[in-house]
Amino acid sequence: MRTRTEAVGGGADPAVDGPYDLRHHGDAEVRDGALTDLAVNVRTGTPPQWLRDEAAGSLGALAAYPDGRAARAAVAARHGVGPERVLLTAGAAEAFVLLARALEARHPVVVHPQFTEPEAALRDAGHAVGRVLLPAADGFRLDPAAVPDAADLVVLGNPTNPTSVLHPARTVAELARPGRVLVVDEAFMDAVPGERESLAGRTDVPGLVVLRSLTKTWGLAGLRIGYVLADPTLIASLERAQPLWPVSTPALAAAAACMRPQALAEAESAARQYRADRAYLLAGLREFAEVSVAGEPAGPFVLLRHARAAEVRARLREAGFAVRRGDTFPGLGPQWLRVAVRDRGTADRFLRALAAVGVR
Repeated sequence: MRTRTEAVGGGADPAVDGPYDLRHHGDAEVRDGALTDLAVNVRTGTPPQWLRDEAAGSLGALAAYPDGRAARAAVAARHGVGPERVLLTAGAAEAFVLLARALEARHPVVVHPQFTEPEAALRDAGHAVGRVLLPAADGFRLDPAAVPDAADLVVLGNPTNPTSVLHPARTVAELARPGRVLVVDEAFMDAVPGERESLAGRTDVPGLVVLRSLTKTWGLAGLRIGYVLADPTLIASLERAQPLWPVSTPALAAAAACMRPQALAEAESAARQYRADRAYLLAGLREFAEVSVAGEPAGPFVLLRHARAAEVRARLREAGFAVRRGDTFPGLGPQWLRVAVRDRGTADRFLRALAAVGVR
């Protein structure tokens, strides 16, 4: 497997050096116009009514400052760890900023293609960031040997956005070593049946930091809630970097509610539905000779390759569909598109639109 490793700005490879708009996210694709949203990976039909009621029920307490103890304890119990190993954040995005500001990393490395916010946060904090680019020819699979030994901070998504690749937990754990912080972004792990390959709750992996988000499965992107699981010393460092009361009272209520057994069962059911709907979409995509699917998708989205992807994306917008451009992800280019998994009816309409815009 040929994997490239470079420091940003230190090589001549355009796939490494960019330019990439690291601040471009899927929501930008759907801000204008009434489009069927296949660009944002938030589960449709969410938040469920019971979760809306939980958040709304907390509004009577808004005069008091937020108290995160109950939500923190609920997250800890859900993962079988002590509350001192949990930090609640305003979405996983805040956690990336806290890590970038609190850690004194000398050689941070981000494994790409992946969510670009971790690298953006590191760069904003003044870090020189190295990139490890996983090759499409190998299905974007992780090779631990590709990460430089000198890296003292490594960031990886699992399952990875935008590739939808689910890396084996044992392979991810091979990246850990004394003196290194290993950050695993598991924002989409609850969309995987059984959360297989998750490292959340593991306390035997040195330097492990797991980030989780409640915004995707539960439709809470506008509420901003996520959490960090890590060694208590590192949690304390991140907490000192947070402003006071960073998570609102409604978000805390939602977090506690999402840890209940009934909610976990609902999330598991949704993950199984994702798996079935993804298989249906992939079967339809196989009818298009011009389209190839990256790797073995395991998340609630798929990464597609088409020689004229930019043109296809523009024509799909005219046909009423928003898909995520891929050329803002390091390691990808203008021939890539990310498509969210939706129900079968939406998939059928999307596949018909693909044919109508000239994809064969």
